[in-house]
Amino acid sequence: MSVGLPVGVLVMAYGAPASLDEIPGYLADIRSGRPTPAAILEEITENYRAIGGSSPLLKVTRRQVDALASALGDGYRCYLGMRHWAPWIEEVVGEMVDDGITHAVSLVLAPQFSALSVARYQQKIADGLDLYRGRIDFDHVPSYHDAPGLVDALARRVGEGLSRWPEAERERVHVVFSAHSLPVRVLAAGDPYAAPCRETASLVAGRAEVPAERWSWSYQSAGRTPEQWAGPDLREHLDELAARGVRDVVSVPVGFVSDHVELLFDIDQRAQAVAARLGLRLERPPSLNDDPVFVEALAGLVRARAAPWLEGTRAA
Repeated sequence: MSVGLPVGVLVMAYGAPASLDEIPGYLADIRSGRPTPAAILEEITENYRAIGGSSPLLKVTRRQVDALASALGDGYRCYLGMRHWAPWIEEVVGEMVDDGITHAVSLVLAPQFSALSVARYQQKIADGLDLYRGRIDFDHVPSYHDAPGLVDALARRVGEGLSRWPEAERERVHVVFSAHSLPVRVLAAGDPYAAPCRETASLVAGRAEVPAERWSWSYQSAGRTPEQWAGPDLREHLDELAARGVRDVVSVPVGFVSDHVELLFDIDQRAQAVAARLGLRLERPPSLNDDPVFVEALAGLVRARAAPWLEGTRAA
C-alpha cells in the first residue's frame, strides 16, 4: 500500500462566533439559511454576552489540536475544521488536498455518535472532497464514548469536583452526568445516541467509585424548538434532587470536552441560578480541554486508525 506521508488528522468541532456581531451569521448557518426569530436571536446574544461576548471554543480547540500534534509526533499533520463557522471543514479539506494528504483520520470532539451530529461532520468532509475534487482516504472515528483514556480523564474530574467538599462530607454529594439533548423524535427513530451517553456516565461513575445511588443522568442545552426534547433536563433534575433531600451536587458533562456556551452559560449560570433558588451547592470541575490524559486518549484513537497505513509503508 502506498501512503503519502504525513497522515492527515482532521479534528472537528461545532464552531462558535468570535463576537456578538457574528451571531446572526452563525445562527443562519446552523439553521441552513432559515431566518432566526428575533426573540431567539436576542436570547442567544444575551447568553453570549453573559460569558464575555464570545465563545472560547476556537481557542480551546486550537490548543487541543496543537497538543494532539505534539503527542502524535512525526508522521502526522493535524488540521482543525469547524462545522458551523470558520475554519470551515470543507475549506480545511481543500487545504489537505493542496498539501498532498492521501490518507487521513477524522475525529469529532464529541465522544458519543449521533446521526444528527457526528454523521453530519463526516458529510462535511465528503462535501469538501467533492468541492475541491480531492481524493483522500479518510478513516472516521465514529465514537469513543468508552475509550479508557476518556473515562479516566472524566473520572479525575469527578474526583476533583468531590474534593471541593471536606472528605467527611463527600458521601452526601451527588454527581449528575449530562450531555446535549436531542429531539425525542430523533431518538425514537433509532438514533443510537442515548445508550453510549449513559454508558459513558456509568463507566466514569465506576472508575471514580461513585455508588449507583449517588449519581444520576440528565440532558441539557435543549434546542429552542416547539418539539419535545429528551430529558430530564438538568435544571428540572436539580428540582427532583432537591425534593429528595440532596443539597450538594457535582455537575460533570460527559458529552462535552471543551469550554463553550453550553457549559459556561447553561451550567455555570443558568443551572447555578436554579441551584441557588433551591438552596443547592452546585460545583462543576473544569472541562477536559487540553488535559494531557484526554489528549493522549485522542492520540491513541488516531494511532489505531493510522496503524494499517503506516505498517504498510514500513513493510514497503
